[in-house]
Amino acid sequence: MGFISFLANRKYKNNRPIYYFRAILKELFPDFFCRIQLKSKLKKQTDFDIEYIQKRVNYYNKLEDCNPPFNFQVQLSEYKIPPRIRAYYFDSYEHTRFFSKNLKATFLPGDITHVPDFPTIVKSRPIGDRNANSVILNLDKIRHFIFVTDKRPFAGKKDILVGRGAVTQPHRKRFLELYFNHPLCNIGQVNRDNQGDKYLVEKMTIDEQLEYKFILSLEGNDVATNLKWIMSSSSLAVMPRPKYETWFMEGALVPNHHYVLIKDDYSDLEERLKYYIENTAKALEIVRNANEYVNQFRNKKREDVISLMVLDKYFRETRQY
Repeated sequence: MGFISFLANRKYKNNRPIYYFRAILKELFPDFFCRIQLKSKLKKQTDFDIEYIQKRVNYYNKLEDCNPPFNFQVQLSEYKIPPRIRAYYFDSYEHTRFFSKNLKATFLPGDITHVPDFPTIVKSRPIGDRNANSVILNLDKIRHFIFVTDKRPFAGKKDILVGRGAVTQPHRKRFLELYFNHPLCNIGQVNRDNQGDKYLVEKMTIDEQLEYKFILSLEGNDVATNLKWIMSSSSLAVMPRPKYETWFMEGALVPNHHYVLIKDDYSDLEERLKYYIENTAKALEIVRNANEYVNQFRNKKREDVISLMVLDKYFRETRQY
């Protein structure tokens, strides 16, 4: 049973050995051949909806009329693998290798919840109008960009909210305090704590969680990691309005159109669950909208073009061209 459980947990996870093997192969391939392909790669935007691509580029990279000089962290020729965060390096190198090694940039890996003082490449940033210095790339995607194939009909799922995760932040703890053992909830934490493990429960696989109509998606240090796979399923993501965003453009999500919105204090949870239990057509509409939103990230060639254009704009707007 232990091995079967292991396989079930790995079913939707990205394969790390294959990911790192491919990343190392890219490092062995001479960058020169990538750099001479840059212009042709950028021209591939014409293969797609240019207006759509430009909108995505400008969403991730809001830089304009920058005033140099900037205190750049590193020249691309000197950018090396940081300890413990190799995925951030590999995901950025996948596209920086197409640019001149003389160019400079600042990379800030990890769960970033503040806006840097100068143009910086990040995985996450606060949602808002004053985050231009946070330029988003799709970093650590092996952990964050997971989608599922869910053939279970929404109507056949359990009329309950399910939630599993590590609980270290006060806002996640607060949710457990309010709804642990609630008849409409199957929630709990999977990490041990120093408070008697009051809310400790068994882990659940993604497939086991997909047996429920509603899946809790609470932000942690920054974004909620499970939001992508929930929105690719036939279950509903239930969450407050997000405060942080990544390549998934969480700030562009529309409440009660892409996910079920609950108040920041969680006080209306029961009301919202009962509404969508009783209004299946409304729930299915959100499922369709969420699936459609996710589908825009599935075209690897288009995502690569957008990534290159985000970097190209970064170097242009920091006056390095």
